[in-house]
Amino acid sequence: MTDIQRIGVTRRWSDIVIHGGTAHFVEVADDPKADIRGQIVQILTQIDARLAVFGADRTRLLQVLIYLTDLKDGPILNELWDSWVPEGHAPSRACVQAGLSPGYRVEMVITAAANQ
Repeated sequence: MTDIQRIGVTRRWSDIVIHGGTAHFVEVADDPKADIRGQIVQILTQIDARLAVFGADRTRLLQVLIYLTDLKDGPILNELWDSWVPEGHAPSRACVQAGLSPGYRVEMVITAAANQ
């Protein structure tokens, strides 16, 4: 049986959960007052930092589920995403419209291979 490792545990969630060599985490903008471009940049930066916690980087991304409050923001997302994801290492990705907490315009659910 593989152990489950939880990092940054609170009553409601863990910042990262690692099981069977796979890490799972969620990112929202630290500053929800930023516009969509600012929120996406914040989240991509936060993903980099979160990956580093368990010794991984963008090349280890397996899947990213993206929730946007307005699909019209898709072109901005794609512009920033395409310059952020390393060539040849794109994860599977889905982008859907969703209602998020007030002020938040984007949320990303990340699955990555953990270096173990």
